[in-house]
Amino acid sequence: MIRIAIVLGNSRPGRLGRAAADWVHARAAEREDATFEVLDVADFNLPLLDEPLPPSTGRYSRGHTKAWSDAVAAFDGYIFITGEYNHSVPGAPKNALGYLYKEWNNKAAGFVSYGSAGGTRAVEHLPPIAGELQMADVRAQVALSLASEFENLRTFTPSEAAEKNLQTLLDQVIALAGALRVLRPGKDEDKPSYVLAGPGSE
Repeated sequence: MIRIAIVLGNSRPGRLGRAAADWVHARAAEREDATFEVLDVADFNLPLLDEPLPPSTGRYSRGHTKAWSDAVAAFDGYIFITGEYNHSVPGAPKNALGYLYKEWNNKAAGFVSYGSAGGTRAVEHLPPIAGELQMADVRAQVALSLASEFENLRTFTPSEAAEKNLQTLLDQVIALAGALRVLRPGKDEDKPSYVLAGPGSE
């Protein structure tokens, strides 16, 4: 069965992303066409990228990198939960993405964002990053407003539109994740059959 990770990127205390990730997981768990798991970047204690070799080599020397690699590689696709900081992607999820390369290859990606403008400006920057890591992102997006869906910046109540958009996002991520499996043949489906030059390999 297709496995999808719900990647909670923001790591600061009091983050609103936890509620969003739990909501996505609860709705996704109602489905029977895939399995879902939350991957919380904060659980991996990733410092600013500290590997001596580029991620495209797959030669990791740090325990936290190996743990993150094993976790990410186990999935066919990802739904990234991100806030928006200063019109862009927060540092923690950007750093977590940059730690790895092959593990992301030929996988599906979808985005759930939150912020004063729904986090949409952060998501504008994520598809090019995903593309460089050889992920394919879907068209559907869920944008959650701090003003209307997080009462007093605490209580999360998703709108009817958000609920509908999430189902569309899940449909698209699952379908694309299944289609991309053909690009990862062999016993280990989590490894691509070929590797292009990766970031930092110059």
